[in-house]
Amino acid sequence: MKAAIAQIEPLWETFPTRNAQETAESGEGGSMFAEIFRSAIDNVRETEDVVAKAEYQLATGTLDNPAQLTLELYKASTSMSLLVQLRQKALDAYSELSRISM
Repeated sequence: MKAAIAQIEPLWETFPTRNAQETAESGEGGSMFAEIFRSAIDNVRETEDVVAKAEYQLATGTLDNPAQLTLELYKASTSMSLLVQLRQKALDAYSELSRISM
């Protein structure tokens, strides 16, 4: 008696998409400063999604080039580093502005 094995389904297909969140947030007016941070955050999210998909493909044996995962991990690390640096520069600028007396 053979037991039927169900195919492994990726989890990201069951979660709500970020497109619904983006359309709700896009109605808000914002500055160029806010847009830069939003794009950096979106870049981090996108690269993390790509890494998750590549890891899933590697785990299931469907990834043709395992080096692709390494490249995607490096891209995700770089985008996260950029976001952290932007945040730090913004905090430093805010600190400098708060010290100015008018």
